[in-house]
Amino acid sequence: MDLRQTLRASVAAVCVAGLAAPAGAVAPRGGLEVHVAQAADFSRLEFHGAGAMRARRDGAKLILDFARDGDPDIARLHTDPPRWIKTAEKRHVGGRLELVVTLADDADFKAGAADGDAFVNVFAKPPPDPAAAKPSAPARPNPIPAGGVVHMQPKIAGGQVLLSFAWANPAGAAVFRRGDAVWVVFDAPAAIDVSRAPKGLKQFESLAVFRGKDYVALRIKAAHQIPVFATALGPAWTIALGPGNQGQPSLVHVTRDEALGPATLKAPVAGVTGVLQVADPVVGDTLEVVTALGPSKGLPSRREYVQMALLPSVQGLAVESYIDDLAVSHDGDIVHIGRPAGLALSPAWATRNQEQALLGAPRAAALPALIDVDNWPRTGSGGFLARYNALLSEAAAEEAKTGPAAPTAAHMALARFLVGSELSFEAIGVLNQAAHMQPKLLDTPEFRGLRGIARVMARRYKEADADLTAPALAEDPSAALWRAYVASQLAQWSEAHAQFARGAQAYEMFPPVWRARFARADAKASLAQGDLNAADSRIRLALMEKTDVYEELASRLLQARIIEAQGHQDRALRMYQAIARAPAEYLSAPALLHATQIQLATGKVTPVQAAGVFDAIRYRWRGDATELDAIRALGQLYLGQGRYREALEALRSAPRLTTDSPEALQLQADLNAAFRALFLDGLADGLEPVQALALFYDFKELTPIGADGDAMVRKLVRRLVDVDLLDQAAELLKYQADNRLDGVPKAQVATDLALIYLMDKKPEQAIEAINGSRTTVLPAALNAQRRLIEARAWTGLGKFDTALEILEKDNSPDARDLRAEITWKQRNWAGAGALYEKSLGERYKTATPLSAEEEGRLLRAGVAFSLAGDDAALTRLRQQYQGFVDGAHKPDALKIALAGIAAGRLNVADFGRISADDEIFEGWVAKMKVRFRDPYPPVPAARPGASPAPARRAAAAPTAARG
Repeated sequence: MDLRQTLRASVAAVCVAGLAAPAGAVAPRGGLEVHVAQAADFSRLEFHGAGAMRARRDGAKLILDFARDGDPDIARLHTDPPRWIKTAEKRHVGGRLELVVTLADDADFKAGAADGDAFVNVFAKPPPDPAAAKPSAPARPNPIPAGGVVHMQPKIAGGQVLLSFAWANPAGAAVFRRGDAVWVVFDAPAAIDVSRAPKGLKQFESLAVFRGKDYVALRIKAAHQIPVFATALGPAWTIALGPGNQGQPSLVHVTRDEALGPATLKAPVAGVTGVLQVADPVVGDTLEVVTALGPSKGLPSRREYVQMALLPSVQGLAVESYIDDLAVSHDGDIVHIGRPAGLALSPAWATRNQEQALLGAPRAAALPALIDVDNWPRTGSGGFLARYNALLSEAAAEEAKTGPAAPTAAHMALARFLVGSELSFEAIGVLNQAAHMQPKLLDTPEFRGLRGIARVMARRYKEADADLTAPALAEDPSAALWRAYVASQLAQWSEAHAQFARGAQAYEMFPPVWRARFARADAKASLAQGDLNAADSRIRLALMEKTDVYEELASRLLQARIIEAQGHQDRALRMYQAIARAPAEYLSAPALLHATQIQLATGKVTPVQAAGVFDAIRYRWRGDATELDAIRALGQLYLGQGRYREALEALRSAPRLTTDSPEALQLQADLNAAFRALFLDGLADGLEPVQALALFYDFKELTPIGADGDAMVRKLVRRLVDVDLLDQAAELLKYQADNRLDGVPKAQVATDLALIYLMDKKPEQAIEAINGSRTTVLPAALNAQRRLIEARAWTGLGKFDTALEILEKDNSPDARDLRAEITWKQRNWAGAGALYEKSLGERYKTATPLSAEEEGRLLRAGVAFSLAGDDAALTRLRQQYQGFVDGAHKPDALKIALAGIAAGRLNVADFGRISADDEIFEGWVAKMKVRFRDPYPPVPAARPGASPAPARRAAAAPTAARG
């Protein structure tokens, strides 16, 4: 990025910082800024631009005297002071600033300077010396058995060698690995009898015993890949060599101890029994060994520092010192590691470590999921390619060594370099290759942490979560912060909060840029959950970090969203507009989007103008949540304007590459909701049926499976049927039945399809629809409807006997009407007249005019009785319905039909022509259209243990079994 862009970004950041302050706030004057931070064990005040500072205490008052004057903002110390601080006030004495901080009664402080800025750490006073406050604790029972000898009992079981040591009383122990040896140290100078030690085993080569004045130790030579376990049961310790199912030891957390003045480390180790100086005769140095009672607890990997190293252990701690004045002590269960002048706690990436095969390679961080941005990406004078090629060459040489003991140190070093250089995809590839070479790496904390970090950088959040939630990292606070970040990216807001709290103790160990990102992720989670106070607190924490202007603008962008959620739309709008001028599209595009949304909501831009901005943003910035948010905004805007096709096309235009992101899921939900609103809730009812059908077909993949989808299709089919677009309605139902449904829902839709085919006078297709949707168990009402449709279809094909057999036991009104029609078509005039007269019932007693369907039945009844020569029946009809003739739709035809052949002037052919009109069919079609407006009846649940009803024996007609 060139100088001009950097200057523009800096100006934008300064402008936004001013806009972020609420109206009436006073900006700091004189260049002196006070920053406040809270950690678990101390509170910190940092004074940026303060110059020299002197600190003195006067009772509960801590007086900070600065070499210059200023007017810093200390409102936080008044309204929400951190722990161990009550309040503060400013005084101006002799042209210089004094800051008077009132401390809590149990508080102490340490003042100093770092990176050109002054600071004060405030913490709880250390407790009084236990030896002076209370009598010494009673002595621990002597663990040495009578005779002073502990006999080692070996055992081989399940591929493991078990070495048991039975003491008289519980003994403190430490079990750790150094190079190709496993050390077992007990805190009692007993003699250990190892005469029964087995020989010639693959688990270990040899063992030797060493005694000191206050300890006894075993040095067991075992290959590096041999797992080691330590288990305490009462006064007995058992050391297991080889893979087995023993539980993993508890993790000892080693952290920086700021409360003791000079830089030291502390580690809580439950049941500490002592700190021993154990001589290693092979190396020729002395180790500081911390022994403890069971159960086992230790460090899973080596922790390297500038002046010392913590060795990997399964019980207790072992410290390898590089200096002469290193001191290891314990206060109860708290182990302290330090030196009079304080430790240099930067990780030691020195090249003098002889145990590492790769000289000068990036070293592991203090915690498995930390990033060492100061050392990992260093390239030296040769530049990036020279450094990369050197590390790559070592990794390539490593790949020539295969087998269970294949080394992977060079691959891990190369991966650290790539992660530090933010080459995430390359790092993932190197780590995957290392795991392929040595599968046991998958069980190591650093491998899981390193690959999890690389996957986070590559935005492969679900894959990263799989690494970061591995058992090896379950208790690691540095991994918890990455889990919080991943959970925020996946919209798992509660999990993000919980993991951020679990990782708080490792927060200060990360570089500023990642501290800002972690705090920003937690602020985003708080905003999503509506906790605006927590969101504001976290975003202020992110803004305290010293990062570049682009990271600051990213935090300001989220701060603007928080301010908008607090109801201050004008302030948020000004911040968005300032960020929108930044020369970084990933910042300016979302800022412009949010600014336009506020302007649209407040009437400062028209919907047409807003649509133009949203449409431009989705093409201007592609591939992340901003594009999806712009598409969502555009789709909602189009829906509100009634531009349904454009809305659906906009929502469907989202890329399919980010389907797991919360924004993509929200967009898909919007698309489905818009489709439902159109075709289920009635928004598309204002469109012409053909237009609605075309829109439905273009987006038919959005039709939901189940009752809602069926209701959508049925509603659209009803509109098509109402305007006699039967072909289009049939095509829609056929697609639904053939591609989306099965079982009872398919049978229901196929029944409607067959009905439409009958209405369109296509009986063959109706039979195909029924036959293609048969199933064993159907609701009784649906079965009855399908039998009627099938019988009517066979009637249309002239298969009258088949139709009558299907209707054999059906006595419903619809079945009686169809029997009458079949009898008429068979020219059974006497039977047809009787059936039509019966279908009319006592209609003559109601004075209202006859419907078209009723008039058709009366017409056919009269003609049938005339053709059958049944004058008595004809006379009865004439007497009952004579009063309806004048008000009929076709009075002349009805007069002739009721008059009969003997009294009329027409012959039999004329009667046939009169009665061939479509009143009966048209009446039936009208009734079916009404039926399409009704919802499907609910499908009854099958009773437990109920068996399907036996299928009726098929008729002799050429059809499949009916159901």
